Amino acid sequence: MEKLIKPIAATLNISTAQVKNTLDLLSDGNTIPFIARYRKEVTKGLDEEQIRYIDEQYQYQKNLVKRKEDVKRLIETQGKLTLELIAQIDACETLATVEDIYRPYQQKRKTRATDAIAKGLKPLAEWILTCPKKGNVEDEAKKYLSDQVTSTQDAIQGAKDILAEMVSDDAKLRKLIRDMMFTEAKIIVKKMKNAQDEEKTYRSYYEYTERCSTMASHRIMAINRGEREKILDVSMEYNRERFLKYQYNRLTNNQESIVNELINESIKDGLKRLVYPSIEREIRSNLTEKAQEKSIDVFSSNLERLLSQAPMKGSIILGLDPAYRTGCKLAVIDNTGKLLQIAVIYPHQPVNKKTEAIEKTIELINKYQVNLIAIGNGTASRESEAFIADILRSNPDLNARYAIVSEAGASVYSAGDLAREEFPDLHVEERSAVSIARRLLDPLSELIKIDPKSIGVGQYQHDLAPARMQERLDFAVIKTVNRIGADVNTASEELLRHIAGLNKSVAKSLVTYRNENGYFKSRTQLTKVKGLGDKAYQQAAGFLRLPLAKEELDRTAIHPESYDLTRQIMRELGIHSLSDENRGLAISSARPEELAQRLNADVYTVKDILGVLETPFRDYRDRFDGPLLHKDIVKIEDLKVGLTLEGTVRNVTDFGAFVDIGLKSDGLVHISKLSKDRISSPYEKVAVGDIVNVTVIEIDLERHKVSLSMLDQ
Repeated sequence: MEKLIKPIAATLNISTAQVKNTLDLLSDGNTIPFIARYRKEVTKGLDEEQIRYIDEQYQYQKNLVKRKEDVKRLIETQGKLTLELIAQIDACETLATVEDIYRPYQQKRKTRATDAIAKGLKPLAEWILTCPKKGNVEDEAKKYLSDQVTSTQDAIQGAKDILAEMVSDDAKLRKLIRDMMFTEAKIIVKKMKNAQDEEKTYRSYYEYTERCSTMASHRIMAINRGEREKILDVSMEYNRERFLKYQYNRLTNNQESIVNELINESIKDGLKRLVYPSIEREIRSNLTEKAQEKSIDVFSSNLERLLSQAPMKGSIILGLDPAYRTGCKLAVIDNTGKLLQIAVIYPHQPVNKKTEAIEKTIELINKYQVNLIAIGNGTASRESEAFIADILRSNPDLNARYAIVSEAGASVYSAGDLAREEFPDLHVEERSAVSIARRLLDPLSELIKIDPKSIGVGQYQHDLAPARMQERLDFAVIKTVNRIGADVNTASEELLRHIAGLNKSVAKSLVTYRNENGYFKSRTQLTKVKGLGDKAYQQAAGFLRLPLAKEELDRTAIHPESYDLTRQIMRELGIHSLSDENRGLAISSARPEELAQRLNADVYTVKDILGVLETPFRDYRDRFDGPLLHKDIVKIEDLKVGLTLEGTVRNVTDFGAFVDIGLKSDGLVHISKLSKDRISSPYEKVAVGDIVNVTVIEIDLERHKVSLSMLDQ
């Protein structure tokens, strides 16, 4: 095990003990959120991403060891396993290098070389490799003439084919070429002749060159897509002569021989026909894999922040799903998300019943004392925004404001089983209006119902490996849900199934128990839920909150296993309850290390408890910006270069951030305009949901695009 965990520890710059302890916790059935939150004393404070990496890399290392053993066994069955080969295989650090060593011993499909070997020409190839200084190649070739080999030219060509494949199978040569190509080779991109790129999507790459080693992931993804769409032609440029000379010197020892030219031709053929295409594909594949992983990282981070948006607690919200011909659907929800009323208005062409629409909207706002209006950002969104802004401007007594809400995935949810089960009597668009309103009230509870791929906060998401993307996005959802926690008495089944230790079946049982027995009054009552055993309770308890519980610690993120320690700490600090006014002062003067030593506890748990005691009922999401609320609209015609506006970051990519400033299309803040300091990722400065001040630096009225800057002007 030590050999497997060393490279993981080195990559994360942590001790092997941290890796081993983490793996032990995982093997005991502990979940990643539970380990990250409640076993810091064992991992020395590793977070969810580090624990996930340890888990994934350990599996990779185990697969690597297994493949090494398989390769040694397969070579041994051929009677060709040597001590030198064993040492080479054992020293491999990647699966690719193991496969390079195994390549000459693989059962090959029919090739020019295998055909020549079948005709008995391998001894001729081996003779050529002896680099004879005397003799005649033609005379040597005559010895191999047969019914299948009818001329000396055929015999020599067959021997050259064998030599070419030997060059291709040379593990040391392949590693050299792979390493040097990745560091030195350039990707050459050109627009294909007669290619149609009507939107000029790929114009940045019509004549483009860059080293493989420096290519940013978004450029790799863009080039790959342009190549698939037959718009871009992609090739690689590198010093081929160097590899030819290197292998020639290895095979000839740089000495004169009657077969030098044959060897040179064989090497050239092997490199051009077999090695270069293979390794170029491998390099391109590795670049794509890394780019996809980076894109998945971006998508994952964006999703976490989107799910972590601050809820608009206590609001009465009117959700508006915009449309032209079929009318705008309205849904009013109360501060718990309960649907109060559904309506349809026709403020736009072709129906254009604007007066009636205004009256109906004002009636709903007054009837339910609506204080927030959520407008979906789909078709007719900006016209609907103008409609609502005009109402609010003309009726200042309404005391309501509006926000533009992303509709991404709303239609997928509205047509799905969950929405049909909750609102069987509503049309799809009406369910969508409810979803839009709820996204403003409590983003997590609503967005959790939607497949993350449909939420639309990634880059090149349709070009990503589906299984890997699903795995990472699911992890992002689980990580976020458990960081925030869930009110066990109000959380939906869909939300509960993402809590550590729970699954679909247990979440369903929990909701059934709640419906049959009323609200849970304590965390210990959770153990009565069917299927929620001791292990599941241990994993889930700290993430399930009861805001109205008699036991005040049940309302917090403190785990039940630490209740006794928490009470000891409170006594030590003179805190009688979580509502003590002097609590903050006592905690600020506490010394965690001394407390831990005095109470025979670990300092990680003590620090966590102190952190919770300081703000026991604070929502994790309160640290982030809430939605940007408006009373009026922005038109692109109103904009001028130099104008400063406030906007919401809707998406973050490798190359910049897209900011909603109230226009139909989000403006782009390029990475170079995010900070005066050099940054490697936009995430160093912004995240999805941030409210930012931006300055207009370029307006393209024809394409309806706006370029923005966050630099101080």
